Amino acid sequence: MLSIKGLNQFYGGSHTLWDIDMDIPTGSRTCLMGRNGMGKTTLLRCVMGLVSASSGSIQFGSDDDAARLDLRKLSADARASHGIGYVPQGREIFSQLSVEENLRMGLIAKRERPADALERVYTQFPVLKQMLRRRGGDLSGGQQQQLAIGRALLLQPRLLILDEPCEGIQPNIVHEIGDLLIRLNAETGLTVLIVEQKLPFARRVASDFRILDKGRAVAAGPIADLSDEMVRHHLTV
Repeated sequence: MLSIKGLNQFYGGSHTLWDIDMDIPTGSRTCLMGRNGMGKTTLLRCVMGLVSASSGSIQFGSDDDAARLDLRKLSADARASHGIGYVPQGREIFSQLSVEENLRMGLIAKRERPADALERVYTQFPVLKQMLRRRGGDLSGGQQQQLAIGRALLLQPRLLILDEPCEGIQPNIVHEIGDLLIRLNAETGLTVLIVEQKLPFARRVASDFRILDKGRAVAAGPIADLSDEMVRHHLTV
């Protein structure tokens, strides 16, 4: 689904990502892990075209190499339209717009009857239908996260990328988000890539893990193989 090869990225004179090789298999739920400042968000932003990579390739699509898209040749908008949904850290909803207006912003690139697309989101997040006229900035943190995920799902992505979806959210909604990701993956084959530092959530939701340490990919495998030694060495603060 997503294949990253030899990826390097710099902020000014600071080398932030070092020769990253990483594959996200089709149909997986992969958790990208690492301590703060190790390059996780930067890697996601490179995938989405929000920051420029210095070298390397980012390919997306079928497991057949000939059918994959070279994402580095596409704008950020084009990447979304090809089937990548992105929920950034901090959610980045429009605080002064209503819930409905926030969702409709996600429909700009979608050629579908708005009512049909919105109804799918309301099925996943009934609370949003109850709060259509409420401003995004007036929602709780968990409700804002549901709104951000709902907006990303409007495009019916093949790959959904979430950056710290549990940050600042009450436990019951964290659990609901985990259930939703597992269900969408099972029912629709949605591939999920999550940056998350909460180990219980990662172990429950993810099928696979990848670890970054100081901008380098240092470990990968099925989530069942995430050992206590790996946690101590790469994740414990």
